[in-house]
Amino acid sequence: QVQLVESGGGLAQAGGSLRLSCVASGRTFSRYHLGWFRQAPGKERELVSIISWSLSSTYYEDSVKGRFTISRDNAKNTVYLQMNSLKPEDTGVYYCAADSAWGGSWLMKEVAYWGQGTQVTVSS
Repeated sequence: QVQLVESGGGLAQAGGSLRLSCVASGRTFSRYHLGWFRQAPGKERELVSIISWSLSSTYYEDSVKGRFTISRDNAKNTVYLQMNSLKPEDTGVYYCAADSAWGGSWLMKEVAYWGQGTQVTVSS
């Protein structure tokens, strides 16, 4: 059974920081691209960031560029999302995801594996 388990969400003030972690279990994810989506109340889920299995490529949604940093530790099957300079519009449920393909499956939100989500709330 494949599982992605997120942690690190919580409440932060605008301008503050949070670090999300996601541990993958059930199979070796060293050949999987890992990433994060988020869903704000009343809005569609959106792609936030992806990191390739080789660590050679990353993607960031425009609104988080320069503020969020994605990283991974393949030895620990873990992906991280460091979120700095948080804004109230960053509020939402953040979902970890994994897929062996890069590109289309992420843009279509049709990745193979999803975590259960962790709540991030940023107060103004």
